Amino acid sequence: MQPNSLPNALLDALLVEAGISHAGLAARVNQAGRARGLALRYEHTAVARWLKGQRPRGQVPDLICEVLAGRLHRTVTLDDIGLGVGDASGARGAGLPAPGTPLSGFVERATALWRSDEQRRPHVRGAPAVTGTPAVLPVWEWENPPEDTDVSREGLTRVSAADVSLLSAARAHYEQMYRKAGGMATGARIVGFLNAETAPLLRGGYGDALGRRLHRAAGGLVAVAGICAYDSDVQGLAQRYFHQALRLAKASGDRGLGAYVVALLVNQSLFMGEYRQAVAFAEAALRSAGREITPALAADLTAMQAKAYAHLGDGAAALGCVMRAEAEAERIRPGSEPAETGYVQPGLVNVQVAEALLSLGELGAAHEHAAAAVGTPAHDRGRVHRLAMLCRIELRQGEPDRAAGTAVEMTERARGMESRRLRDRLRLVREELLASGEAQAREAADIVGGALRVPL
Repeated sequence: MQPNSLPNALLDALLVEAGISHAGLAARVNQAGRARGLALRYEHTAVARWLKGQRPRGQVPDLICEVLAGRLHRTVTLDDIGLGVGDASGARGAGLPAPGTPLSGFVERATALWRSDEQRRPHVRGAPAVTGTPAVLPVWEWENPPEDTDVSREGLTRVSAADVSLLSAARAHYEQMYRKAGGMATGARIVGFLNAETAPLLRGGYGDALGRRLHRAAGGLVAVAGICAYDSDVQGLAQRYFHQALRLAKASGDRGLGAYVVALLVNQSLFMGEYRQAVAFAEAALRSAGREITPALAADLTAMQAKAYAHLGDGAAALGCVMRAEAEAERIRPGSEPAETGYVQPGLVNVQVAEALLSLGELGAAHEHAAAAVGTPAHDRGRVHRLAMLCRIELRQGEPDRAAGTAVEMTERARGMESRRLRDRLRLVREELLASGEAQAREAADIVGGALRVPL
């Protein structure tokens, strides 16, 4: 398999639709090859490699189309099975558009990925996140022409404004569920909704104006699916959902929505240690959204840039971003932000800045920001993150007793949430509590360890 190859979700979805197993496809391809005078000896392992992104050699892609067409009683093309021109990397077969892919083709690829995710296909959920050009290209394509001049579509089912409202309501519902229960509990539900409700609407009939609203609502929903995958530590799948949401944002014509999705990619880049990419993505979002960017999103993007620069050891650039983030945060007005940026609640920028300052060794200023974040009301998930940061800073300042109390509150707030990202924070805090060697800190570490022993 080539580096950065991605799962072929289109082929996988057609195999499920046709009711053909891996071994069954291999046998049928061998049989079809004999009719052409080819001596093929494929087994189920070869099909598994194709689904992971490896391109079959010679006439085999055509034979696969022939086999599936006979089974499904319709024409099946190389594009349909994710092996058309430009598909060698596996990107289009994974639910991502190749350069120049029409919107209708993107929809089919995206919905194929949703089906594979709902079926928990291991080669889709286990695929790693891409790096380099495949990671950058979707952001570049969002930022640059050509734009979608007309997103209208003919379909058997006419889409209504009420349908679009349903998707927006679902996004809000699943976002709240994620905040309360975590991405692991919410992910399966939102993917089920994407398949049952969103996919038929995207394939339905609508004019250009309603279609742009539909793609905007779908983009917001797909972004939350990506957040849940990220929170479940399924990073490759999360990245694909974010790329899909970015393509839907472009079709909607809403640059602010696209910038929000890029912010999600910035956050993932920070998690993966791709700090220069995080800086570049944030710059792209700030530049391309222009006047459509809101103070909340600008504050979050510049705060994340500060964290990236701090990790890169560029203190001057990090502090410059801290100042810009604080200035943007002052401009946030409740009720004036779109639904997607509601996560930028009071105190969020403080905890982001605290993390950047901690990386720079500025403990006093970091504590001031972390304490301000904890002192501001937040939903439980956000509060866990803020308490974890405050606890780490207190330990670094030589205050293990105070850190122990903070850690206990953090653990209580985290109960009931199924989130691998929060688990990561709890593990890190526990390790630092144990390293302090103080009695109260060890007792708090035992409490955190008890919570970690409960399986997700």
